[in-house]
Amino acid sequence: MINLTSLMEFRNFMVALPQSNKLIEEKAIERNSKLTKPNGSLGHLEEIAIWYASWSGTTKPKLDAPQVAIFAGNHGIAAHPGVSAFPAEVTQQMVLNFKAGGAAINQLSKTFGAKMDVYPLDLDKPTSDFTKSFAMTESELLKSLQVGWDAVDPSADLFVAGEMGIGNTTSASAIAAALYGGGAKAWVGRGTGIDDRGLQLKRQVVDAGLLFHKDILMDPLVVLQALGGREIAAMVGAIASARARSIPVLLDGFICSAAAAVLHKINPKALDHVQAGHVSAEGAHAQILKRLEKNPLLALDLRLGEGSGATLAIGVLKGSLACLSGMATFSEAQVSQS
Repeated sequence: MINLTSLMEFRNFMVALPQSNKLIEEKAIERNSKLTKPNGSLGHLEEIAIWYASWSGTTKPKLDAPQVAIFAGNHGIAAHPGVSAFPAEVTQQMVLNFKAGGAAINQLSKTFGAKMDVYPLDLDKPTSDFTKSFAMTESELLKSLQVGWDAVDPSADLFVAGEMGIGNTTSASAIAAALYGGGAKAWVGRGTGIDDRGLQLKRQVVDAGLLFHKDILMDPLVVLQALGGREIAAMVGAIASARARSIPVLLDGFICSAAAAVLHKINPKALDHVQAGHVSAEGAHAQILKRLEKNPLLALDLRLGEGSGATLAIGVLKGSLACLSGMATFSEAQVSQS
């Protein structure tokens, strides 16, 4: 547990990160090779089961206590015409829906046995318009990082970060463009379903923000402060916090992946404890996953957010672990191996 009083404290944590258990990984690979199936026949399921084992500390892991945390924030840039198909008050309304159990993520969390928590971050105070100033002060950034850090349940054996925030695909697109280049055209999509005119306006907003901040975009945390949102910063803090506790993480959609990209830019090994739960219908999501070198577990054309795709992928991960942990070896089953 850390109490973030400065960005330097966060940077220092990112230098020396906890690592997976290589001995357990080797033993899991060995066990997998002896199971009653042709080696490699379960495809990516074998890889993710071995990955999970290396972070869980056992060659026969189970997934009993997944956690889904939804972070909600409002964005100053949502006031620009075309940025979103929905008004900013929808963020608060959806938070109430989450708490009442009426959203898609509530049903998915329940289905896959995940504890679900909701964290609204100063919804009555949107971030500043990033075309005119930093989206957040350093104090606001630190507070949001801390909310995410503290949100991770130490008893969880898997963490999923979800988000809700009108305008946050615009913010995520700006972050991706700042980190990887290419401008708004390469990264801005339709988000909640804006039309062609809205898409053009949204790209103009992102390009205006990149131009305004062009001299300070070399530092990923400064990029987050200048262009991000509170809920995006909270996801950055949460993913880092999970690493501190050696808790595996499933990424959700484009916005969550943009948060992960901030960590990846700070330290290329920062996401070793992370898998991509899915690739969404948001065009830039596949592109950012390639940058992060993550292969998605699912591709279902989702574009909801809320952690929905990653929560669905809990089922895939549970299936992979059931095979690694529960299958008999050739010798146990008295099945000829060759």
